[in-house]
Amino acid sequence: MTDPERTKIESVVARMSGATSKGELATIIAEAISTYSVFELQVIGGQLNLEIERLPVPYRHKIRPYFRDQIFGAYHTLLSRYRSGSFVRYTDPIRDPELFLSYCRMIPEGCMAWDENMWKNPEIWSPKHRLFYYLIAAYTMFVEDLPGHPVGMPFPGGQVVEKRGTEYYCPIRDKEQDVFFSICNFCPARQTQ
Repeated sequence: MTDPERTKIESVVARMSGATSKGELATIIAEAISTYSVFELQVIGGQLNLEIERLPVPYRHKIRPYFRDQIFGAYHTLLSRYRSGSFVRYTDPIRDPELFLSYCRMIPEGCMAWDENMWKNPEIWSPKHRLFYYLIAAYTMFVEDLPGHPVGMPFPGGQVVEKRGTEYYCPIRDKEQDVFFSICNFCPARQTQ
């Protein structure tokens, strides 16, 4: 028996995998993101807020705007550029096509790897909500060539994601290699030395 949610996720990923330019990929992602209802966006935002609230103070207060920008700032940029027709000018090929295809192969399993019962309202949280996160990260990392976490985002220990010249550096870039579904494994940032 097939899982309809997984089938939908695999369908989106198959379309993404066939993209040959950044503009084509951005359009596919924007079309998929556009299917999320206001209620689903509220669920995603609510879950993000719950995750932030679990963090200790004062770190919680420092990281809150970066998490929101990572997800919803990128969401608004993506849809704004899509609706304005900007993506027709994004003719460059996707950075590191092998890495991108590896990212695409990871998404369905990454969406299913979470125990939905750990959430406050598991009956309204689903793998489709996790897909939203992966779609936004794909746009950020493979269309805009930005790190998965925004520049300035702090991490425990006081280090932050930095931009030095044209390169990005992240203190956790290479620390999540054992977590197969982590976006860090696909990020264009380099490990902070």
